[in-house]
Amino acid sequence: ILANEKGEKEMRILITGGAGLVGSHCAEHFATKGDDVTILDNLMRSKIFGYDQKSVEYNWNYLAKYKNVKRIKGDVRNEKDVLKALGKGVDVVIHTAGQPGVASSVKDPLEDFSINAFGTLNTLEATRKVCKYAAFIYCSTNKVYGENVDKIPLKEKEKRYIYDNILGVSEDMPTDLTGHTPYGVSKLTGELYVQEYGHIYGMKTAAFRMSCTYGTRQFGFEDQGWVAWFIIAALFNKPITIYGDGKQVRDMLYVSDLIDAFEKFIKSDKNHGVFNIGGGNNNTISLLEFIEQIEKATEKKPKLKFTDWRPSDQKVYISDTKKLEKTLNWKTRVNVEEGITRLIKWVRDNESYFS
Repeated sequence: ILANEKGEKEMRILITGGAGLVGSHCAEHFATKGDDVTILDNLMRSKIFGYDQKSVEYNWNYLAKYKNVKRIKGDVRNEKDVLKALGKGVDVVIHTAGQPGVASSVKDPLEDFSINAFGTLNTLEATRKVCKYAAFIYCSTNKVYGENVDKIPLKEKEKRYIYDNILGVSEDMPTDLTGHTPYGVSKLTGELYVQEYGHIYGMKTAAFRMSCTYGTRQFGFEDQGWVAWFIIAALFNKPITIYGDGKQVRDMLYVSDLIDAFEKFIKSDKNHGVFNIGGGNNNTISLLEFIEQIEKATEKKPKLKFTDWRPSDQKVYISDTKKLEKTLNWKTRVNVEEGITRLIKWVRDNESYFS
């Protein structure tokens, strides 16, 4: 391992799902620092969501400008592909690859399990065989808590629901004895394997239970990446469907803050961790408030349609990030208003992909 200009050791990093929002931003961040990055992606997002292939491959092509980013087209469910991407070994695996849609998981639970649960186990096992001492980071989700979150008492305000007795959901929230949707089950299965490989094989593993992560180069759909989707729809006069009354609240995390947490874990002396990560109590927004903010920023009135609530759709989810803040000395840097402004500008600058 060589040292870069700042005297830090350069790392060899494998990022699965490297053409996605989180994966591509991770690749760019570490490549810019001089690390040796390999990304593995099967570019099947267009198949899952029936979306335009050129947008699915945008981040893949974008990363071509970095000489220290090697791109491998392959699938985390295929052992040969993962072993090829690992090569002679890496220092870090950031496993962002996944089937990210709740509705897609309900439509095709076998495919959802295959990607999220088996794909994670396959990547873990290949890593254990080739480079057991690599740090392994898993992108989990708040959906592992399922409908247990709905047991938290709420108060209803004019434009949002709020928790009645807590500021946010901590890692103490149970994950069992509840409905999840197949997506929540498959992601929890993957996470449990990540925890277990840390426990039984002594690997350095962390699961980050992510809330609403967003950022530039995000191609949003109704089923996944709703922050970007609302902005795209508003700017290009596409209808937005609100499931429920629009008062549901999420904490929003800008993608660079997520990567900062990953890096802090990689460089820490912690061997294992399960962390809730999101924008926290200072970066929350309801759908109605978000629509208002988009309208103000774009001077366009989105076309809205209201319909029934979706199954297992949490009315409020706000991460309690105290454990993460304390353990890794982490905090958010990009607030919601700034993040939304950046994303609106990026969508406008890349109009040809959306209009």
